[in-house]
Order: sequence, then structure tokens, then C-alpha cells
Amino acid sequence: MRYVVGYTPNERGADAVALASSLARAQDAELDLVYVLKTGIPGGALRTGGSLSPGDQDVLAVERQGLALVPDGVPATFRAVPAESLADGLIQSAGADTGLIVVGAASNGLFKRFTVGSVANGLLHASPVPVALAPRGFNRTEPVTRFTLATGQRAGADAAIGTAVGAANRRGVPLRLVSLVTLDAGTDDGGEATNAAHRHANTVLSDAASRLPEGHDVTVAVAHGRSIEEAIDSLEWLDGEVMVIGSSRLAEKNRLFIGSTANKILRALPVPMVVVPRDYERVDSMPI
Repeated sequence: MRYVVGYTPNERGADAVALASSLARAQDAELDLVYVLKTGIPGGALRTGGSLSPGDQDVLAVERQGLALVPDGVPATFRAVPAESLADGLIQSAGADTGLIVVGAASNGLFKRFTVGSVANGLLHASPVPVALAPRGFNRTEPVTRFTLATGQRAGADAAIGTAVGAANRRGVPLRLVSLVTLDAGTDDGGEATNAAHRHANTVLSDAASRLPEGHDVTVAVAHGRSIEEAIDSLEWLDGEVMVIGSSRLAEKNRLFIGSTANKILRALPVPMVVVPRDYERVDSMPI
């Protein structure tokens, strides 16, 4: 299995390599560091012999810098790919053996939170495979410690559930199912909303538990807040945790599209996030 990593020689690229390395641990996954060269920029293809042009030398310097960030024990390759845009280059680089596209958040995010730049935004509206997003300043390369699945009752949830269950099972790490509830202070239906969230979360919990080996650590939580952001902030997060969420019901089949709720989660989240396309299913049952 291969993880396509959107590498750029800056902090955002380093964040992406760190997250990809953490997810690849013990998964027999190889990192494919892809450095996208805008079409028309010199150095789009390395020469096989003779002297190197300045553009070639620049790409070789980026290759050395990127591969140096990959920890021992994680196989990795590097390639420069010409494309119209960074998002296009990464999507074109994803093949049948690609489990993830991994990128870093935009560089102006504060407090290690997300801001969605143009690259991530393009991927989150077009990728045929799950997209993993690293928050600003992410530098952990040790294995994932827990997966948290944001449960939802709309189309797209099944693919995310299957992805999260499979990822937790293969790594032998806990799975937490979270239902987010926003409570409007001007209404009195908060109790019913919370009860409905508990019922739904427990239904998903039962389904997820049936897919996991007996004794696997799987729990459920309902997070409340006056907003999605406040509900996210009410949760405790482990070092090395990753959140999984499904794409919007508006997405085309097997494509990503994140709606307003996922966008709000993304902007409030202090840990990496994996967004799974609607109806996504890998034939080898190993999405991430």
C-alpha cells in the first residue's frame, strides 16, 4: 500500500511527512513523496545523464530534504510531478494501490489548528481516496494511539465507519465513536437532541463492535456545545490520536466533498483528520 504525500520544502511539507510516517507504521505502507512542479516551471523532469540544470539541482535538493524527514523503518520514494496545480498533481499521482493522500494544513493556522489552504481545499472536493490532513506544527512520527470516528446519520457515514474500524483493528489501537451535539440556548429541546445522539452513537457502537475482535477497546462519547467548535473543545484528545470523518452527502460517488459541519470540525480540531469519500471501499479492505 502506498501513501501519496504532498511534499513542499517548508513546514507544511514536514507536517505531512510526519503524519504519513505515523500512519504508515506497522502497515507495510510506503511513502510516495510527491513534489508538484507547476507546468512550465524548469525542473519538471530530472535528466538521466549529463550535467544538471539549475532546475534539476533544485529538485534534487528538495528530494534530499524530504527523504531526510522520513524516520528509519518507513520505506519512502520521491518524485517530481508536473501538473497544473498541486491538488491536480497529487490526485493524478494516486493509483489503485494508494490508501491515502496526505497533506499539511495552510501555514497560517494558529495554536496547531487547521486553516484550509487551496491545496487541501482542492483535494477535499475532488479526491477519489481518503485525504489525511496534518495540523500546523505536527511532528509526531510514532504510531497512531487511537482513532476517533465522528458518527453521522447521513450518506457517507458507512464508508467512514468501515475505514475507522479497519484502521483500528489492523493496528490494535482503541476506537472511539463520537457524536457531536450543538445545543441552542434559546430552545428547550437540548435533552431530546442529546438522547437522540446517544441512541445513534450506541447503534453505531454496536455495529462497530461486531466488526472488531472480541475484547477490542471501542467506546462511545457524546460531546455537547453551543457550537460544533465548542463540542470539539469539550473532548479530551490523546497524543497520537487521529479523527476520521465521512464526506458530505453532496459528494459524487467515490469522491470527497466536505460540508459545513466537517469544515467546522476541521477548523476546531487539534489532531490530524482523515476524510473518507462517500461509498469509498478498497478491494483489499485496507484503506488506511
